Amino acid sequence: MIRVVVFGQGMVASHLMVGVERIKKGKLEPYGIPFSRYRMPYDISDIEFVASYDVDPVKVGKTAYDVAYSLVGDTLPIPEELKKINIYEGIHLGSLKGLVKNPVGLEEKLGLSKAIDRLIDQWRILEPEVFINIITTEPAKPFETIEKLEEAISRGEDVSASHAYAYAVARYAMETGRRAVFINAIPSPLANDPAIVKLFEAAGSVIFGDDGATGATPLTADLLEHMAERNRFVEFIVQFNIGGNTDFLSLTIPERNKMKESTKSSIVEDILGYKAPHYIKPTGYLEPLGDKKYVAMHLEYITFNGLRDSLFISARINDSPALAGLLVDLIRIGKIAVERGFKGTVYEVNAFFMKKPGPRDAKSVSKAYAYYKLVELLKTIDALKI
Repeated sequence: MIRVVVFGQGMVASHLMVGVERIKKGKLEPYGIPFSRYRMPYDISDIEFVASYDVDPVKVGKTAYDVAYSLVGDTLPIPEELKKINIYEGIHLGSLKGLVKNPVGLEEKLGLSKAIDRLIDQWRILEPEVFINIITTEPAKPFETIEKLEEAISRGEDVSASHAYAYAVARYAMETGRRAVFINAIPSPLANDPAIVKLFEAAGSVIFGDDGATGATPLTADLLEHMAERNRFVEFIVQFNIGGNTDFLSLTIPERNKMKESTKSSIVEDILGYKAPHYIKPTGYLEPLGDKKYVAMHLEYITFNGLRDSLFISARINDSPALAGLLVDLIRIGKIAVERGFKGTVYEVNAFFMKKPGPRDAKSVSKAYAYYKLVELLKTIDALKI
């Protein structure tokens, strides 16, 4: 079994848990899970969710079943197994400020250092192996060194909830000897922060990140690769998303929007090799859209004989399920990675699954190219059979 803890019991977590349990019961095909068509050492049925953490007082103290029923119960059957997954009070550090009423955080009662101790004590009992960070997009900055990170933790300020969770997981791995996996599916720079990567190396553990690539961004990356391979000169590219879920609401706050923009727009120069003018942003929030975001794209390029062509794309995409499907693979690949002796971060995994792949200064590549490089890696370590 692979024992999993989730940070942030929102739409993504609900879709992830509901989908995995339905697949385990044979009631759902594993569409949207990229590596489900291959044989791997761990099956989807090996995934077991043991706990979730949140800071929304409406969710804390309830079960994953309660929250999933309130979020997606009108469209999906909610498996009874989710009643066994408790939602505990997590670390806030302002991550939901202005988004929910009266958010609660362990650090507000205990101080940050003792809050982290509390989490580690809980994990000693739960014995999780994989941790998934899917809290709402938050302002965050890299610390560069472990010393600076630990200083901020001890002060309990100038640190993001994502960094605090990652630090807690690394400490848990060090203190228990259980090598852990941290999957950072939001824009906070963790796999791109040398401090966090070194911390996980020291813990014999693995961190994947940053910011799961689900909808428009991987499509944009593959279109740019198409242009580069055919030596078509991209004059400009416009891509934007509008959604109605909590994450899009958070992006109406400029600091949070900037975090997402930086991970989405990093692909252009990396793939093309030049700075094509671009506008690639999460642009707005419109509540009636709900979780099914609107995506628009316009790309103009110069082809042979100096003529100009254009691409126009318009789409509606279920936002949270797209990320949840990727997380199913990341859980399994993470478990395999630590068993095969990987430490720190793994670029080949990040390049396919993430918008801003760590480590620092790693290049973004097209997802089609990254996919086959990851297949090669998994074959090499005897973790995938076609």
